Parts: sequence; C-alpha cells; structure tokens
Amino acid sequence: MSDQRHPLPHGSRGTPGSHHAQDHDGAAARWWAWFKESPFLPATVLVLIVGAGAGLFAGSYTYAMANPTPRHIPVAVVGDTAAHEERADAFADAMSEDLRSSLDLSEYPDRAAADEALEAQKVFAVLSIPADPDRERPVLEVSSASGASVAELLTQAARTVGEKTGLRVAVRDAKPLDPGDPRGLALFYVTLAAVVAGFIGAIQLSVNAKALNPPERIAFTAAYSLLGGFSITAIVDWVLDAVDFPFVHSWMILALTMFASGMVFTMFQTLIGRWAMLPTWGLMVLIGNPSSGGAVSWPLLPSLLGAVGRWLPPGASVNAQHSAVYFPGHQHVQPYLVLAGWAILSCAVFWIWRHRHPGGRETDGS
Repeated sequence: MSDQRHPLPHGSRGTPGSHHAQDHDGAAARWWAWFKESPFLPATVLVLIVGAGAGLFAGSYTYAMANPTPRHIPVAVVGDTAAHEERADAFADAMSEDLRSSLDLSEYPDRAAADEALEAQKVFAVLSIPADPDRERPVLEVSSASGASVAELLTQAARTVGEKTGLRVAVRDAKPLDPGDPRGLALFYVTLAAVVAGFIGAIQLSVNAKALNPPERIAFTAAYSLLGGFSITAIVDWVLDAVDFPFVHSWMILALTMFASGMVFTMFQTLIGRWAMLPTWGLMVLIGNPSSGGAVSWPLLPSLLGAVGRWLPPGASVNAQHSAVYFPGHQHVQPYLVLAGWAILSCAVFWIWRHRHPGGRETDGS
C-alpha cells in the first residue's frame, strides 16, 4: 500500500483544541437554526414580553393613580373680594400649600359667569366671598361631576385650611354624581370595557375569521362595536342603574371607542404582523387608560400623562361621556374629533397597506 497523505481542508490545520472549538461553534449554529424555525422562539419571546409587561402594567397604573398630587386646579372666585382681599389671599395661599399645588384663582364679575365657567368645565369649583365673612360664611362649591378626586381633595383642604386661617368655609357639591356611582368610576369602567373589548374583538376576527376581506373586516368591526356599545350602556344604565346615561349619545360614544380600538389593532397588525398586540396594549392600556382622567382627574395626574391622555381614545371617550352625562349643554368637540381621528387614521392605514394584512381571501376576478 502506498502511504498517501491527504491534506487537511483549508482552515482546518491546527491543534485538537481548535477542532473542538469549531465543532462547538458548528453545533451552536445548528441549534440556533433549529430554534429559529421551532415554535419555541416565539414562545420564549412571549414569556419575556408577558413578564416585563406585567411589571409595566402594574407600574403605569401605580404611577398614575396610587398617589394623585394636584398641580393646577382652576377655581372661580365671586363676591366682595376687594374688601376682604387679604383674608381671601391667605385662604388661597394656605389651600395651595395644603394641596402642594398652585390653586389658580380667577375672579368672575358675578355668580352667573362663575356658574357658566363651572358648567363649561373651565373651573373645578366656585368660591363665593360674602360681604361680611364674620357673619356669613364663604361657600366653596365643588363639582364632583367634573372630577370626584379633585372635589374630594378641595373639600378636605377647605375644611382644614378654614380652621387655620379663621375663614371658615361651607362646602357644597354643585354638580353631584349619580347616586349609583358615588366615586365617579363608572365612566372609567365603561370606557375600559369598550377599549379592551374593541381590540379583543379585532384579535378574534383575525384568528377565527381570517378570510375576511378588508371591507368585510371593517364592517364586522363596526358591527360588534355597535352591539358592544349598546350592551355596555344597557347593563350599566338599565340593569345596574349606576349612571343615568343619555342612552343613544353614550351608546354612540362607546361604539366609536370600540371601533377605534379595534381598528388600531388592525392597523398595527397590517404594519407589523403577529406582534400587533404590543403597540396596541401599550397605547390603549399602559398609557391610554391610566391617563384618561376617569379614575384620577387630569389635574391630579403627572403632567405628562395629563397632557397626553386627552389625545388618546380612552381619554377622549371619558371626556365625551363626562360632558354627555353631566354637562349636556356644554359639549366639547375635541374628544369626538380625537376618537374619529384615530378611527379614520387606522382605517386609512389598513386600507392603503391591506395587501400586507395576514387575512383576506381571493375573490372572483382577482
């Protein structure tokens, strides 16, 4: 036999240790290639996302609601403020110190103008200074309907500060909440239900009705939104008697909220596919619901959340419901424009890039 020597492949010359390292690297590459194609990769990603998301979920609600701190509370002042300016200023300064905020006092020419500002939700309370505060007590009229948490803080602070300054103030509720909703949380809960049910409905359509084409998907999203809005309104008003809704008006607000929420998920699903739940949950639940002003009024929220919340569907929905239920003569157009804007934007993005959506089916002539 001839002693033939076969040269090693290029790059394989070296010590046994280098062969071991190369074998290890090759095994790792093969394992990673297998792992990427297996169901374990998305499952592992979901484990990490859900774990982190649970903490973020708890943190966002705790940050917004656990320790509400007043920052800017507008209050109307009427009456003989010139004659008792020193005592009124002392009362206002003491209130601001007690509330750790800047109590924004604005003088109004008469009681009618102050009441109009309260109805228009420009102020959260009206302080009436009598001509002779030694014989007649000043009156602080709060508005629980504008924000139960703000009204509660103002009431507590006024009674405490009145004793310190000698300007004892009688506190009344000019716009009380419905008896079935003494904490003012029902509007927050109905909005939360509409938001969550809205995107869950869209998720279920993508799973169980995947073959729907774009016009059909939009139509069915609108259909479950109308039915869901009716169901929420009927149960909270007719069955539980918690809030006396202007039925059709509140129904349409909730239906538009559900539709906007469902189409936001559909938009994100069109743009990023199976991970659409992440931005939807972040936008609607992690940021939108805590900043909506439903559980904690906007003047008590961290300033950034208070500013952002008005421009997201949950905040717009709560704002629209507040006006519809408690201030029907002073509707604001902004919340309706916000809800409609999110719905239109989501539908437009979905329609323009509908070819990227994972659902749909071939139709005749396509």
